[in-house]
Amino acid sequence: MAELHRHQKILALLAEHPFLSVTELTDATGVSAATVRRDIDKLEKAGFGQRVHGGIAAEKGHHARRAIPLPFMENRDIAVAQKRAIAAAASTLVRDGTAIIIHGGSTCFHFGMAIARRNLRVFTHSMPLAAYLAEFGECQLTIGGGDLHREPGIVYDRFSDERAFYASQFFVGALGIERQGLMETNPLLVQLTRDMAAFANEIIVLVDSRKFAERTSTLSLPFAQIRKLVTDDGLADADARMLEEEGVDYIVAARKGETDA
Repeated sequence: MAELHRHQKILALLAEHPFLSVTELTDATGVSAATVRRDIDKLEKAGFGQRVHGGIAAEKGHHARRAIPLPFMENRDIAVAQKRAIAAAASTLVRDGTAIIIHGGSTCFHFGMAIARRNLRVFTHSMPLAAYLAEFGECQLTIGGGDLHREPGIVYDRFSDERAFYASQFFVGALGIERQGLMETNPLLVQLTRDMAAFANEIIVLVDSRKFAERTSTLSLPFAQIRKLVTDDGLADADARMLEEEGVDYIVAARKGETDA
């Protein structure tokens, strides 16, 4: 199991249990005790927990977890039922014959799959989505130019001039959702999100309900710029109240009997 995936798994377990022993973590991750201890050291230095005798403990009074972005290919296959429900609901917001921008990220990828055969002009920086639409889509496809950033799987040059492209809607995800708005840790994604938001009439956020528990470092877009947010039926009442207090118009998409991947 790769280090990033191990850290994500440890944090997920730590969100459910206030203490995890080294033995429990070796069983959960399949690596040696020495590797687990190094993982604990790194997580403690990053502020994700506290090293204690025999294992790791959650930070006192810390209920929300800090987000660690997973590689796209791993994240694409997590919470699939939620992402498909969000994609189906978001597809009803799209008007045929219009131009839209689709951001990178796994939920946006599932949305792109849902509208692949629609009469649309789609602009994206996402290489995985562009590859899918090229093979299976019928929409007109425009791909952003620049350097390939293998993680998070986008082609982007912040100094390129793409001002000739304007869209009715910009569909965007986020690593986390907080009271301020959409949050990210990757500076490249923050800049890309802000750039693309300037080229669309309305911004629609696609995030599964897990993202409300993530804590990240940088605001990419404030709620004041958001037209609508689409999430799944796992949305907690407290998070729904937060959206309402912030004046965010949101849609809750119901899953249809699918199991999570």
